Amino acid sequence: MTRKGRNSMSGKVSTIAVHGLMAALIVALPATVQAQAGSEAWPSRAVRIVAGFPPGGSTDIIGRTAAQGLAEAFRQPFVVENQPGASTAIAATAVARAAPDGYTLLVGVSSTMTINPVLYPNLSYSPDRDLRPVTIMGSFPLILAVNPALPVTTVRELIDYSRRPEQQLNYSTASVAFQLATEMFKQMSGARLYHVPYKGSSQAMLAVLSGDVQAVILDGAPLVPHMQSGRLRALAVTSATRSPLYPMLPTVAESGVPDYQVELWIGLFAPARTPGEIVAKLQAEIARIMQRPEVREKFARLGIEARGDSTEQTAAMIRAEAVRFAAIIRSAGIKPE
Repeated sequence: MTRKGRNSMSGKVSTIAVHGLMAALIVALPATVQAQAGSEAWPSRAVRIVAGFPPGGSTDIIGRTAAQGLAEAFRQPFVVENQPGASTAIAATAVARAAPDGYTLLVGVSSTMTINPVLYPNLSYSPDRDLRPVTIMGSFPLILAVNPALPVTTVRELIDYSRRPEQQLNYSTASVAFQLATEMFKQMSGARLYHVPYKGSSQAMLAVLSGDVQAVILDGAPLVPHMQSGRLRALAVTSATRSPLYPMLPTVAESGVPDYQVELWIGLFAPARTPGEIVAKLQAEIARIMQRPEVREKFARLGIEARGDSTEQTAAMIRAEAVRFAAIIRSAGIKPE
């Protein structure tokens, strides 16, 4: 082939290569632009928030309060869908398997992320692998309370009284989370208390009121009216510092059990691969919603402190709790109810 022929052929090949590259870019560009536009446009339709509890409870109320605020902020519907059952595993699994596009979220609680993985070895979701923390929306301490017929007025007196050979003190629980809190108290204090399970908070509380059991660790909402009437004697809160919800009560830690701390919480989660910019938008808006005076007052009536932690704070707290709670569950031999 002549030099002119070779140059002509080379020019044709180069032209074909350039045209091919341009065609590839033209094909790829719409997908890139679409992905960026989809992320920037979020939300462009309704967002589903799955809650693992029936309607009407504290967790459901918090989820719906958040949904209302998010709908106002983003001008799209945020719809709460209740999927109770299997200790919140049904709801968590539904979100874990959803598309990671910001249109399916989970209202998760302490047990969803830190207790279920220890109790259920064949759990249908993995908190670490399948779900991404957005924020903690609210948290609440528990209250250690006793029947007023018991001759104790402080945590230290309860511990000492329970150790007497002739005494057998029982405590009631309404869920594994409350049992865990009490077993942690026993292990850290040396108190002798024997577990009597009940099917719900009302039954666990009534057992203490009637004297069928002597003590309970429970959330404050069902206890406060009976504390005020004198039918229950509150000894301490389980948080690390005194709770603004119950400022008159000392903590268990300051009452003679150093480093004791248990707070339960309600958080917002997304499927694991949800884009970071969507998670950041959600967290920032939830933090603003939780600072509203009317929201803080509403939560306080439920015995819950409104929060709005960063995604990083939320993830770190869950990791630490998972390790601590797993040790207590295994050493105490706690089993699924």
